[in-house]
Amino acid sequence: MTSPGRGVRRIDPTERAHLLDPSGYTPPIHRFAPGPELADVVRRHWMPVWSLPEGQASVQRVLQYPVCLLVVSHDYALLVGPSSGLSTQELVGTGWAVGTMLQPAAGVALAGGPVERLTDTAVPLPDEALVRRIRAAVGDDPHDPDRRRRAVMVVEESLRRLLPVDEEGLLVNAIVEYVEGDPEVRRVGQVCAKFAITERSLQRLTARRIGLPPKWLIQRRRLHEAAERLREVRRPDLARVAADLGYADQAHFGRDFRAVTGLTPGGFAAEPR
Repeated sequence: MTSPGRGVRRIDPTERAHLLDPSGYTPPIHRFAPGPELADVVRRHWMPVWSLPEGQASVQRVLQYPVCLLVVSHDYALLVGPSSGLSTQELVGTGWAVGTMLQPAAGVALAGGPVERLTDTAVPLPDEALVRRIRAAVGDDPHDPDRRRRAVMVVEESLRRLLPVDEEGLLVNAIVEYVEGDPEVRRVGQVCAKFAITERSLQRLTARRIGLPPKWLIQRRRLHEAAERLREVRRPDLARVAADLGYADQAHFGRDFRAVTGLTPGGFAAEPR
């Protein structure tokens, strides 16, 4: 007998974008890699399952990547655009959500046009049939591994319609991968030189396909690195962190971090883990 969700591979990456809540709490999060044929469309899937005592709430904080998200829960279904700041989600009671982090190339098809129209916003997911199928797959037992895999497979089947990815989509995927993967990328000019593209063309491309300017890509990568460093068990040297990330001084680093997260680097480092 073929097991449900065969081919869906469980992963457990270190998620430096997830800042947790101020108490250090996070619900169990089940993460899955996309099928190989969907690598140009999907980064990964995740499914948190939570149960909080009555009257208790947890606000989860995320420094989102430059991509759109599909999120279907037991009581809402959203297409979430890229967030220029800190994304938050309040958890209460008992619940679950199936989320898919898309590749940059996929946003324009789901947005029905330039992704910048979705920046800092979320809209109801228009595919009601998909929502019903995901909820039916999860059923009344989100703790069942087979049901979780079935739900992810439903999403993957739906997203196959986005293949093949166009050349511009492959280019924007490569640009984002380059910026996120190379800590030595600190100026937009480096991106232009790498991909033989003018700065104006790059700005138009990222506005259309990502919804954010190229400078934002570099800043967000640096803040992801900062959050990772600040979570270390041993209290970090903030001046060293700032220097390692390419900031001119600690004050500039502190302003950037606080502008996006609402916290000083020292305040974030002092939170429970």
